[in-house]
Amino acid sequence: MLNRIFITGGAGFIGSRLARALSPSVEQITVFDNLHTQVHGEHASSPDFPENVEFILGDVADGAHLNASVMKADPDTIFHLAAETGTGQSYDEPARYNSVNVMGTAHVIEAVRSLSRQDKPRRIVLAGSRAVYGEGEYLKDDKSVNVGPVRSAANLSAGVYAPVLSDGQKLRPCPTPEWLSPEPASVYASTKLMQEYLLTQCAAEGDYEPALLRFQNVYGPGQSLKNPYTGVLSIFSSQILAGQTLNIYEDGNIVRDFVYVDDVVSALIAAGRSQKAYPDPINIGSGYPATILEAAKILLNALGAKDDGFEITGQFRPGDIRHAVADIDRARTLLNWAPEVSLETGLTELATWARQSYEAKGYV
Repeated sequence: MLNRIFITGGAGFIGSRLARALSPSVEQITVFDNLHTQVHGEHASSPDFPENVEFILGDVADGAHLNASVMKADPDTIFHLAAETGTGQSYDEPARYNSVNVMGTAHVIEAVRSLSRQDKPRRIVLAGSRAVYGEGEYLKDDKSVNVGPVRSAANLSAGVYAPVLSDGQKLRPCPTPEWLSPEPASVYASTKLMQEYLLTQCAAEGDYEPALLRFQNVYGPGQSLKNPYTGVLSIFSSQILAGQTLNIYEDGNIVRDFVYVDDVVSALIAAGRSQKAYPDPINIGSGYPATILEAAKILLNALGAKDDGFEITGQFRPGDIRHAVADIDRARTLLNWAPEVSLETGLTELATWARQSYEAKGYV
């Protein structure tokens, strides 16, 4: 495995770093990306890749073009990263999200099936999402496991931010393991779960091996500072550099598992190089429960802003998740992978890059 590589969404934040990381050790890499303006800007061009990386401007929603590109590349491993992201936007544009995330994945599968299966094994590594869990795992008073219920707008308006059962029983959040039943709470999350189902079910006759990774909140240098759906940390960086006061939702204690982009790239490579593909999903995260307020304070400090440059407003987004942290034991055991970059180190790297990017473009 990992000799001839095909990366959908390979010009993006994660994909471009993956291509560069793999380039010295593989024969050929094909990057397939539509350079969507929401992510890359109005006048986007292909990133500056090494010589053995070929860029193809294309959209996974175009099955014929994708099929022809895969046939030409003849990859042994496909890293399927192309996807529409953003929970709120997915509610407004369900057709677009299904076209790219669901049908795009079906097109990837059909393209792989068009290749001869006798000459060499094929593997599809999916960049999945922890969004499929919804609220994730909680423990009740009797220590039994419960999937966290969707928080009601009435409770959120009243300042009751933690999930509670219908009988009023409080729940204790825990790191979420892969065996927990999925409870997608958005169109985006549903499409990401459907990607997993398609890849698993269509692999039944051995056309390829699926490897399913569920990413937590990925961040780091190179993440779009303009795309409102790219992630809270890059949005905070932009706002701090613009001299704005950060709006911290709820009580500031929303919990996220922020995982540095280079750790995610190493997980993708581990999944591609593994002697066998594991069909069950594998969580990829830091395993560290960081509150939004904690992350905001680190960024404020790293960018030289005032320590009190934030306001806890109590605002909320219906359907948002309160506590999202991964149990990463399966990744350690099966992939021999573990995160290496701490939150403070990663946010410092993000802050340094964000400042340089803003200064280079004349924003500050």
